[in-house]
Amino acid sequence: MSQHNNHLETKLIHGAQRGETQTGAVNVPIYLSSTFHQNSFEEFGPFDYSRSGNPTRQALEEKIAELEGGTHGLAFASGMAAISSALLLLSAGDHVVVTKDVYGGTFRFVSEVLKRFNIDHTFVDLTDLNEVSNAIKPNTKVIYAETPSNPCMNITDLPGLLKIAKANNCLTFVDNTFMTPLYQNPLDLGADIVLHSATKFLSGHSDVIAGLAVTRNQELGEKLAFIQNSFGSILGAQDSYVLLQGIKTLGARLNQSSNSAGRIAEYLNAHSFIEEVYYPGLPSNPGYELHKEQSTSGGAVLSFRLPNKAAAKAFVDHVRIPVFAVSLGAVESILSYPATMSHAAMPKEERELRGITDGLLRFSVGLENVDDLIADFDQALEAAKKEAGVTSVS
Repeated sequence: MSQHNNHLETKLIHGAQRGETQTGAVNVPIYLSSTFHQNSFEEFGPFDYSRSGNPTRQALEEKIAELEGGTHGLAFASGMAAISSALLLLSAGDHVVVTKDVYGGTFRFVSEVLKRFNIDHTFVDLTDLNEVSNAIKPNTKVIYAETPSNPCMNITDLPGLLKIAKANNCLTFVDNTFMTPLYQNPLDLGADIVLHSATKFLSGHSDVIAGLAVTRNQELGEKLAFIQNSFGSILGAQDSYVLLQGIKTLGARLNQSSNSAGRIAEYLNAHSFIEEVYYPGLPSNPGYELHKEQSTSGGAVLSFRLPNKAAAKAFVDHVRIPVFAVSLGAVESILSYPATMSHAAMPKEERELRGITDGLLRFSVGLENVDDLIADFDQALEAAKKEAGVTSVS
């Protein structure tokens, strides 16, 4: 079998980057050089200045392009650097349709930065394709999707969305952070750019801030590379190396975390104190069947709603194993409070319209023993329920 035909778990470890050609080193070298000597006065080599290209970063960019099945991979200083650079392909007078339950940082960029450059936007419910069609204007150039969305795990019909985009000559950008190329491949369905906060699952160890973008065709890749080079929003060589190492273990990490997430979602879904569980792997999730058609797993992130802010605070105060922190996708389980963390940039009234209530918690499942996590949740929910004035937990 050729490497081209290998399963993705194999490509994560080997893929296009098979060692280092001169020495045989199994890890990509870290080229900590800002500039490169040119042997010819008239013709430069492949690298001249590390903002424009670095061998370590190039290895990472080739890796993510291969994993997502695109022509160009680009590594950025953060997920928001990748997202904002992609959206800066728009010009003054253009319009973008954005999923209404988008990540808070993307909401801020679209609503507060793009509008300063006369780039208009409309937030819509991307689970309703009729609403999407009605939001399209003559100057709409991009439809921006997250599926599953953060943090309420809403599912967008990607083939249906892409059909609308194609009919209206729009590009489609998809944030694939939650699913990664292991579970979902938007470019194969026809998306134009796939974006990642690589800080999350692709890195997996809470040790690097990074963003990745992959384009479906050469022309779009060159345009985005021009934006990246112009703004200088590149990932450094050291962080590129760290991220390459994290990607190697994605298959093992994410598969275990996702299996655990499924069990925890079922446990929470049966718990009397939980008002609602948001997880695309649950049959009760409205997007369950659709998600199964375009993804191969429910993933490792879920959200759940407690009755109010006091109950959420009590749960956080009593839970012992997870880290209570911003971010997700790490080997350690991370519990987050979207209202003041991932979606703090979104006004309260906007959050509540999107289902991001004061009782909502998001949980990124790590590699701890799942029975330990469930036992920890059980005691924390018992304590939270008692503090809320209820004497028993069923």
